[in-house]
Amino acid sequence: MAASSVPPDEVLLSKRVQEMVLLGEEPLGPYICRSGEDVDENEDIMDTSPIPIIDLNRLSSSTTSDNERERELEKLGSALSSWGCFQGIGHGISASFLDKIRQVSREFFNQPMEEKNKYAKSVVDVHGYGADPVPEQGQSLDWSDRLFLEVFPEDRRQYNLWPQIPIAFREVLEDYAEKTKMVTEITSKAVAKSLKLEENCFLEQFGKQAQLQARFNYYSPCQRPDLVLGLKPHADGTGYSIILQDEVGLQVLKDGKWYTVPKDPTALFVLMGDQMEIMSNGMFKAPVHRVLSNSERDRISVAMFYTPEVGKEIGPEDALVNEDRPRIYKKVKDYAETHWKFYQRGMRALHTAHI
Repeated sequence: MAASSVPPDEVLLSKRVQEMVLLGEEPLGPYICRSGEDVDENEDIMDTSPIPIIDLNRLSSSTTSDNERERELEKLGSALSSWGCFQGIGHGISASFLDKIRQVSREFFNQPMEEKNKYAKSVVDVHGYGADPVPEQGQSLDWSDRLFLEVFPEDRRQYNLWPQIPIAFREVLEDYAEKTKMVTEITSKAVAKSLKLEENCFLEQFGKQAQLQARFNYYSPCQRPDLVLGLKPHADGTGYSIILQDEVGLQVLKDGKWYTVPKDPTALFVLMGDQMEIMSNGMFKAPVHRVLSNSERDRISVAMFYTPEVGKEIGPEDALVNEDRPRIYKKVKDYAETHWKFYQRGMRALHTAHI
């Protein structure tokens, strides 16, 4: 086909779920992933109470007593070894600022398609506005749209993909990135201390140029939540992820049962990824999680992915390897790329790091 007859770029863009909903289209074909599953219509509000809650202020404040800090560290270690996640409170980010993040997120997704498509990605790109790159044949598509942006290191930012409307978007995201970076430092130190390790050991593994990526997610209402998922079951390939949500819908799998992460507008949900499981020599687990769809309401979330710097080799901390607990994982480099290849096939990649 001659170059002049190539169709407009629109045909190469990811399908927009939000646009499908506005046109009244029902989910078809590759979006259907739950056919025949026994689905409870109230499943997104069930089993929320067991998710562990950790007060990060107790772990980092100089005014916290030694006894209080030790108790919270024990809670943290227990949460990460059994759940691999926790609801983080006392993180130092004000509720009013978290509302700002939600507000600019909604304002972006509520714009006309023409405006959002200024930041559109193709079906194979990761960064920009759209849906995830099309997975391999036979894998389902998620009932969601997203905006994926590089945040740290700063020289990796592609500002041409950062929305100019709402006007406050760039300033709010830059501020949130700085605040989230502080949360990752507090968390990384606390995680190390919960394992009786030197507090900076995980920070050193992540490296001075550790990556922080922002993923703004929009989950449209769906007429058939019994057939589709907002986000299919998976574990993250990150070190860990920090998630801000507005409504319930995120679920974590534990002992064969799905548990809903409760709605708390002041909390940040911290979720271990495969690379923290590797660095902890399997002491902490990267949980499988998913996002439900809902027939009556939409939902947004902002996930910040914290990952070791590009080219940095990571592996189990030496102090966690002994006769009783031999080395489970080998050292790996740029694991997130390996993870993504398997994710596109509907598989986990953790086995590639096993010894």
